[in-house]
Amino acid sequence: MDGFTYVNIFDTKGFEYIVIIIFLLLLIPFSLILNDTWEAKTKLRKAMRFISDKINSIPHGHYFTKNHTWTHLEKSGDAVMGLDEILLHLTGEVTVNYLKGTGDIISKGDLVAEITHNSHKLRIFSPISGRISGINSLLTELPELINEDPYNKGWLYAIRPSDWKSETHHYFLADEAKQWLKMETDKMKDFLAIKSEMYSPGTVAITLQDGGELGERVLTDMPEQLWQDFQKEFLDPE
Repeated sequence: MDGFTYVNIFDTKGFEYIVIIIFLLLLIPFSLILNDTWEAKTKLRKAMRFISDKINSIPHGHYFTKNHTWTHLEKSGDAVMGLDEILLHLTGEVTVNYLKGTGDIISKGDLVAEITHNSHKLRIFSPISGRISGINSLLTELPELINEDPYNKGWLYAIRPSDWKSETHHYFLADEAKQWLKMETDKMKDFLAIKSEMYSPGTVAITLQDGGELGERVLTDMPEQLWQDFQKEFLDPE
C-alpha cells in the first residue's frame, strides 16, 4: 500500500518505551503502599514518643496516686492537686465541674470534681485530707489549660493538708512515678483492647494505634459502659 511503512517496535526504541510505561504504572501503587506504611509508622512513632516524653518529663516534686491524681506541697503550706497527663491523653479535651468550694473540709478519697467530655463524665477524688483554700477558677475561663498544662496552670484545688506525711508516703514520686506510669499505660492498653472488643466489636484497631500503642483521645468514641468500667478500674478509690 502506497505511503504505508511497517515498523517493528521490537527493532526500535518503542519497545523500551512500553517497558518504561509499564514499570511506571506498577511503581505508582507500590509507592502509595510505601507511603501509607511510612505514614502509619510515623504516627506510631509519634504516639510512642508522646507517651514516653510525657512520662519522662513529669515534675519530680509531684506525688502521683493510683487514681491518676497528683499533689504537690507548695512553700505556702498549701498542697495543689490535679490530674495526670496520661489520663488526659486518653480523654481529650475536658471541662471541670467543681463539687467543693473554698473553706470546705475534705477527707482523702472524697469526691471533689467531675471532668466531662461530650456526654461522658469521670469522677475525681481527693488525694489528701484538709481544708480547701482555693479553686483554679482560670479553668472556667480557659478549660483547655487542664490538657495543655496539667502540672502547672491546669491544677484543680489548693488544699491546706491536715495529715500530709502519712497520707502521701505510699504515693509515687520522681523515678518511681515514671516506672508506675509506664506499667499503668500497659495496663490501660490491655483494658482497652478487651473492653472495646466487648462493647464495640471490631474497634480494637481503631482504639489502639499500630503496634498496640495508646492513641490520643481513644476514649472519645467509646460507649458509656466502657467509660464506667474505666472509672472503676483506674479512678475510683480502693
